[in-house]
Amino acid sequence: MSMIHVTTSKGLDTLLDDEIHALLPDVTTKMSPGCISFEGTLEDAYTLCLWSRLANRVLWQLAEGKVNDAEDLYQLAADIDWSMQFKTDSRFMVQFNGTNRAIQHTQFGAQKTKDAIVDHFSENGASRPSIDTKQPDISVFVRLRREQCQIGIDLSGRSLHQRHYREAQGDAPLKEHVAAAMLMRSGWTENKTLPLVDPMCGSGTIAIEAALIATNVAPGLNREVWGFSYWLQHNANSWLRLREAALNAKTECECKILASDSDKRLVIKAKKNADNAGVFSLIQFSHRDALQLTPADTESGFIVSNPPYGERLSELAQLVPLFTQWGKHLKQEWSGWHVSLLSSNRDLLRTLKLRADKEYAVMNGKLECKLVNYALVGDNLEIIGNDAEHPFSNRLKKNIKRLKPWLKTQDTECYRIYDADLPEYNVAVDRYGDYYVVQEYAPPKTIDEQKARRRLQDVLLYLPAALGINTDKIVLKVREQQKGKAQYEKVSQTEKRITVRENGARFLVNLWDYLDTGLFLDHRETRQIIKKEAKNKDVLNLFSYTGSVSVMAALGGARSVTTVDMSNTYLQWAKDNFRENHITGPHAFIQADCLSWLKSHKGKYGLVFVDPPSFSNSKRMQTTWDVQRDHLSLLVNAAACLNEEGTLMFSNNKRGFKLDVNGLQQAGLIATEITEQTIPEDYKRRGNIHKCWSITRAH
Repeated sequence: MSMIHVTTSKGLDTLLDDEIHALLPDVTTKMSPGCISFEGTLEDAYTLCLWSRLANRVLWQLAEGKVNDAEDLYQLAADIDWSMQFKTDSRFMVQFNGTNRAIQHTQFGAQKTKDAIVDHFSENGASRPSIDTKQPDISVFVRLRREQCQIGIDLSGRSLHQRHYREAQGDAPLKEHVAAAMLMRSGWTENKTLPLVDPMCGSGTIAIEAALIATNVAPGLNREVWGFSYWLQHNANSWLRLREAALNAKTECECKILASDSDKRLVIKAKKNADNAGVFSLIQFSHRDALQLTPADTESGFIVSNPPYGERLSELAQLVPLFTQWGKHLKQEWSGWHVSLLSSNRDLLRTLKLRADKEYAVMNGKLECKLVNYALVGDNLEIIGNDAEHPFSNRLKKNIKRLKPWLKTQDTECYRIYDADLPEYNVAVDRYGDYYVVQEYAPPKTIDEQKARRRLQDVLLYLPAALGINTDKIVLKVREQQKGKAQYEKVSQTEKRITVRENGARFLVNLWDYLDTGLFLDHRETRQIIKKEAKNKDVLNLFSYTGSVSVMAALGGARSVTTVDMSNTYLQWAKDNFRENHITGPHAFIQADCLSWLKSHKGKYGLVFVDPPSFSNSKRMQTTWDVQRDHLSLLVNAAACLNEEGTLMFSNNKRGFKLDVNGLQQAGLIATEITEQTIPEDYKRRGNIHKCWSITRAH
């Protein structure tokens, strides 16, 4: 007899305790977070290795004692007769879990234990065993809880959740033991003759675990290498006897198990995994959308699934409407069924508009998840809510109605239709051709993160219906206060661009890869002013970004346009915009730090446009840049490039910015604020989106 410790994921403790009592009715267990302990025999430990569907590890304790310093740990490990546990030609590793005041780092604790083990062999005249942290023959475990320390052998070797049938999996794999727990919590394991359906099966883990349970297949039956394989206390006869009994315990499957997914590639992977597990013939696989799936007959059963979580923000734009539709579909088509869903996004499950019977906290790997049970009966069959009555939906429709007369006077397919009009829905919604970009402003720290996420999901839920669009036309981004070039840095890698139209020009925009799209919509009127003023003039565009102002100047009849930016990527984008508009002529594209370039540039221009970042600390600049601190020297240097009758337009979007009027006057320059003329109708609500001045020489 020895103390045996059986570990599992957080949230599965009580379920594991029930399983142990079902497998070993005579043991008395003690529960601690993530672990069940009891005194038992080697055969008891083997039984759990073979049969537990919920355990991660089965640990056989060799010693226990108090550890108040490093020497206590060393001595506790040194007192074990390791030559009775494994041979010197066996490779071993130490898994150290826990810390206390004396042992504050697990790596230090593992090293101290390893030293004691190696010294034991050396002191007894044997050769030193080798360390192997990747494929050890023997895994020594150490569990430290305050001053109490336990040392022993990990009989399971690799985690028991690895059933060795899953060679292919999706992006967010469901752990096998968590899938088994879902089936137990759902109630299906008590009604195994009823149908089981997983409509979002991914790599098929839930359906495969269900088939193994339905046929009473021991989950450890196909494992070949165990933590006890090289253990000298291993009883091969006892193990073989238990394994033979498990082989004879298999039964026939008495239920229908169906697994489907909208991704054909995942269905193929699921089939391969089921074949590896030996249960392919027991599962009906199909490539179908969950919204199209209906019961095969009138008999009720269980839906158990691990739907997409929406861990990546960009996924929510598609998932929120999908879950809403799925909730309605479940109510209409699956009456009388039980539903169990696992998700790390509990708020996403709320869009199903179903009342939960029970919910359980569980860890799937490092993700904190909720397993939620529903019964599709009574009130849960009612269609709840009217999208048209939602405040965000109402405001969106009012805005569109208000903008319609203005839009009839405009020649643009890019404009803003909502800008945090309702404080609780803190997003901006911009249209770019057929697409709509939703930018979530980062909520202040005073707003609960879950509440902010829930409100964002409301936006994504009601937006498609209010605009009459499909969800694939929605692009979601988070807009935080950016400094310098941060607003232009990549957030994705699609390299996808579309062409949009504005006032006779065509612009390439990328709605997916950057926080900004390549076209500042609040500068629409500014670009029109540039277009009108540029005729027969030489134009200089500094901090040009993707060259939209340069395009308008060229289309307005500029004699030449010089476009300057530090980024080669954006200069290339500007060139692409010129090609998109079939613009040719004496136009220059210069990659340079505008601040340094201006100091030595001798050219003269009739029109100069300057729209610098608020802040920059780019490595390609000689110093940091702050628009409030440094704008005067920039404008003086830029104005030096003006001819006698030239005009400099200066714009920036730093909140609270104050133009150094006196400094400009001393430099012989006159600034006239034209901000009001440059704010488009769709940005009037946020009139401080930017400020703009026209600057000329004093005569």
